[in-house]
Amino acid sequence: MLFAPKEKGQGLVEYALILVLVAVVVIAVLTLLGPIIGNVFSKVNTNLD
Repeated sequence: MLFAPKEKGQGLVEYALILVLVAVVVIAVLTLLGPIIGNVFSKVNTNLD
């Protein structure tokens, strides 16, 4: 225990990487499904009129 590496910031970095990965996945899904969802809402709006 004379030389113990400092691992305090390691957990924070891991959480940040997970957060970035989740954000990238959410943006990719919204980019792919955005137009499809928009078309569905447009059709619903058109049918309601």
